[in-house]
Amino acid sequence: MFENIINLFYPKVCLGCNSLLLLSESVICTRCRHEIPLTLHHLNPENEAFKKFYGKIPVEFVATFIYFHKKGIVQQLIHNLKYKGHEEIGTALGNWYSEDLKTIEIFETIDEIIPVPIHKRKMRERGYNQVTSFGKTLATNLNISYNETLLIRTKYSKTQTKKNLLNRIDLNNETLFDVTFDTNNHNKHYLLIDDVLTTGSTLEACGKALLKIPGSKISIVCMSMSH
Repeated sequence: MFENIINLFYPKVCLGCNSLLLLSESVICTRCRHEIPLTLHHLNPENEAFKKFYGKIPVEFVATFIYFHKKGIVQQLIHNLKYKGHEEIGTALGNWYSEDLKTIEIFETIDEIIPVPIHKRKMRERGYNQVTSFGKTLATNLNISYNETLLIRTKYSKTQTKKNLLNRIDLNNETLFDVTFDTNNHNKHYLLIDDVLTTGSTLEACGKALLKIPGSKISIVCMSMSH
């Protein structure tokens, strides 16, 4: 009863299309769920996301969950997650994608989930890392440890989506990321996660940092992929 009264004055809306949610719906309406374009990368080890890292860094597995199109539902979701404080979107996508990833054998070998970090300055500005809720949900559902202190961002940079292609690629020439590790971190398989895979330059830089750890291996999962 109390929840119904709250919904009357503060109705919940779909964070993908802004339509009113039914009582049986949460975060994303049923219509948006059906319209969101799934990549199905988890079904194809040689998928388009995996190929982005050919000849750049060795990766065990790469997959993204949904396609990101400008002015589409996914762009709206990522915008609400990244800039509007709606971390429940990451939780929803994490719960959804976990069901697919549970079927992939390689996930039994992953030791820790590592989020692409944001700089301390940006953390103060935004108040949260937009991939945290997604990553922690995957960690819980897949029974994998979540480690947000191993990989650090050493330089402040503006949002990648506002940069042109050349500037994103130039990110590889900057030492933006580093690792703080000891022998307990050796010989582990790390799952690197991010919100949107575009050129792959940020993830490549993160991967190179993680590969400084002796015996380390990396796989990559992102919420979405620019398409």
